[in-house]
Amino acid sequence: MGSRDKKAEEIIEETMKEFLSDLNQSKSFHETDGSNDISRKKSSGKKEGKAGSGRNEPDKEERPRRKRQQESNHEKASETNVSERKSSKKKASERNVSQREASPEDVPHKKKPHRKDADRSRVSSGRDVSGTARRKDEEAFLEERRKKRRHSDEEKPRGRESEPSEEKEDFNDFDDWEEERMEKERRKKKKGGNQKAGKIALIAAGSVAGVLLAVYIGLAIYFNSHFMFFTKINGTSCSMKSVEQVEDEMKKKVADYALTLEGSDGGRETIDGSSISLEYVPGEKLKEIAGQQNGFLWPKSLWDHPEIETEIGVRYDEAALGEAIAALGCMNPENQTPSTDAHPEFKENQFVVAPEVVGTQINAEIFSQKVAEAINGFKPALNLSEAGCYMPPRFVSDSPEVTAAAEAMNSYLGANVTYDFNPNTEVVDASVISQWIRVDGDMNVTFDEEAVRGYVQSLAEKYNTKGVPRQFTTAGGNVVTVEGGGFGWRIDQDAEYAALTANIQNAETVTREPAYTSRGISHGGSDVGGTYAEVDLTNQKMYFIKDGQVILQSDCVTGNPNKGHATPQGVYSLAWKQKNRTLRGEKQPDGTYEYETPVAFWMPFNGGIGFHDATWQSAFGGRRYQTHGSHGCVNLPYSIAQKLYDLMYDGVPVVCHY
Repeated sequence: MGSRDKKAEEIIEETMKEFLSDLNQSKSFHETDGSNDISRKKSSGKKEGKAGSGRNEPDKEERPRRKRQQESNHEKASETNVSERKSSKKKASERNVSQREASPEDVPHKKKPHRKDADRSRVSSGRDVSGTARRKDEEAFLEERRKKRRHSDEEKPRGRESEPSEEKEDFNDFDDWEEERMEKERRKKKKGGNQKAGKIALIAAGSVAGVLLAVYIGLAIYFNSHFMFFTKINGTSCSMKSVEQVEDEMKKKVADYALTLEGSDGGRETIDGSSISLEYVPGEKLKEIAGQQNGFLWPKSLWDHPEIETEIGVRYDEAALGEAIAALGCMNPENQTPSTDAHPEFKENQFVVAPEVVGTQINAEIFSQKVAEAINGFKPALNLSEAGCYMPPRFVSDSPEVTAAAEAMNSYLGANVTYDFNPNTEVVDASVISQWIRVDGDMNVTFDEEAVRGYVQSLAEKYNTKGVPRQFTTAGGNVVTVEGGGFGWRIDQDAEYAALTANIQNAETVTREPAYTSRGISHGGSDVGGTYAEVDLTNQKMYFIKDGQVILQSDCVTGNPNKGHATPQGVYSLAWKQKNRTLRGEKQPDGTYEYETPVAFWMPFNGGIGFHDATWQSAFGGRRYQTHGSHGCVNLPYSIAQKLYDLMYDGVPVVCHY
């Protein structure tokens, strides 16, 4: 019995060595409560075995089972990393054996391993204690322990309840404690890293601020004696230069100095400094400018580039300068054009303000003054337009006088007059009226009466027919020219001017005929229209045409040309008509009349000349008028005169032609 107990005790001892070696391999398990209990059980069992076997029979049966389970777990765990941990496992086993040989009183009570003890255990095992390696080992150890527990659970005999294992409980407690410890370490390191990064950022920001402050103060001191960034004096760059440096440059430039004159037409002329004996005279002006700078405001010069205009100490021959100016081409009157004032100008349908145009006419007084200022300021160029050297216009685009004039002129444009010359029309609208509105040099708006009268006259010349030779197509189809007579269109120009002016001033929109002193029948073709009486003086024929058709015709006898009584040609109109009228000639000195002739139908159209019946004529037509012609009237047979009387009415046209 004693030798069997001893052999079992050796097996248990070897198993515990391997178990403790695994714990030391993870660098976190050191003198756990489980090992103390097992050690105490081993010592107790050993003593009891020596005393007698009858007292520990249940332990003898349990030990082989535990041994087999531990060997199985050990084999599965060892397979994962045997070659890697072989050497360290041997050292850990020897160290654990020496610890187990200690007396039971030296083994502490069951408790969780202290962190410092675990750290010392990891250091003593010779493993890497760096943060990254340690975390990897700890995670590997925990994963290994989980695998062992899974394998142990799978190998339990089915249908048989396993007894609680003190070793498994120890492992579970240790896993929970180890995971909690690892989580605390990670949080601590993360917090420490954030604090460290914040400190670094603050240090860096402070360093940058210190450097910037030093640069700012340094430049502020520097610009107490130097010109700031992008500073220009009279167009010359003086950026970051001292007064002495600027003066030295001024002296060097005097010998080659020339003032360029830039004209508005693109022309350029120069005045050489040598021609006026120009020389540099040092002064205090540059020092004053530098002293007026505020050094602590130097950053402003980076975007607000200072441009300073001032006089520089120079000396020249003023008489020579006057001669040089007089010799310039821009001073020649032939090369100068006057400026044009801004003024109202009609565009499309209204008056708008046309901008002023600055000419090239030189204001000699201002020009000489600006040239002297440019030379005193040591400027390289002078733009004549920008310097105001040209004679300016009196009125510019925004002058109130120009604006008011445009508004007044537009007020006339509201009228629209349409003249009815059936079938034609003439329209007076804004485009026509705009030509009759004028503005003088003082922007006073006037209505051009002569222009309006000229327009009315143009209408008369186009449409007047009274007394104007016109083409006429006879009843026989011939085209003849008819001159004279009192019939036709004639515009009353004075009355029409007054009417048109009133229409415009009142901004009226109307359609009407012009004022006439005489009217015709039609404006298309012949002004006599389609109904009229015609007398062919050559062929001694009379016709009455109604609506373009001949409805009455007859031979006639007109005035005797051989006695000075020829019937005059021309276009006339019937003045009136009367029956049973006595026609009388001129009154004689004795109170009698040249002739007295009663007629049944009297139709005058040209004063004392008209149509009437002539029962005393034995024949009509042919050449009878040359021997038995009348005093100018148109003699007709009685029946024809009667019919014509019924057809004629007041105002009907009468055309007499050869």
